[in-house]
Amino acid sequence: MSEPVAPVNLADKLSRFSELWSQKKVAVLNDYEVKLAKLKGEFVWHTHEDTDELFLVISGRLTIQLRGADVVLEPGELFVVPRGVEHCPMADEETAILLFEPTGTLNTGDAGGPMTKAAELLG
Repeated sequence: MSEPVAPVNLADKLSRFSELWSQKKVAVLNDYEVKLAKLKGEFVWHTHEDTDELFLVISGRLTIQLRGADVVLEPGELFVVPRGVEHCPMADEETAILLFEPTGTLNTGDAGGPMTKAAELLG
C-alpha cells in the first residue's frame, strides 16, 4: 500500500513553530532529512567531519561565518558548507532556512553544548 501523495507547504510548516535554532524535520529522502529552522543571533562555531551541510534561505538573511570569509545568503540562495569546514551561522533578523543533512546529524556538529538539539518531526 502506498502512502498518500501530498506536497510539503514550507510557509504552512514555518507558521507552526516559533522557536529559534530548533530544527523541524518536514521530509525524509533516502537517508537524508529535510529540515526547517528559524534563526536569529549567532549560533556556535562547529564542524561536521562526516558530511556536507546545505543551507537554503527562505526568508530573511543568513551569514555563514567561515574562518577567513563570510558567505551572505539572501532569500532563494543556498550554500553548501563542505564537510570538515568550521562554520558559524548568524542572522541579524529572524531568518527561515531549509537544511538538507544525513539523518541524525547534530545541529552543533563536533561542538556539542547547550544548543545541541535533535530535529523534531513537524507533522
